Amino acid sequence: MKDEKNDRFIVSVKVGPKGQITIPIEARRMFGIEEGDTLMVLGDRKRGIALLKADLFYEIGGVGQSDGDKD
Repeated sequence: MKDEKNDRFIVSVKVGPKGQITIPIEARRMFGIEEGDTLMVLGDRKRGIALLKADLFYEIGGVGQSDGDKD
C-alpha cells in the first residue's frame, strides 16, 4: 500500500513453521496495532478468519475484559 489515505488494502502473508504470521505495517498503522496489543482471532468455517483488537472486541460486545467475572 503506497497511499495511506486508502481505506482498504490487499497483501499476502505466509504462515511460518510455528503457525505465525506477520501483520503488515499497512494493517498495523490503519488499525493502530502496536507491539504488546492483544488481538482476538475470530473464525467461521464458511466466512474465514478475522483479527480484531481485543479492546474493540470487548467494547462491541458490551463487556469489559474482566466483566465476565461479575457476581
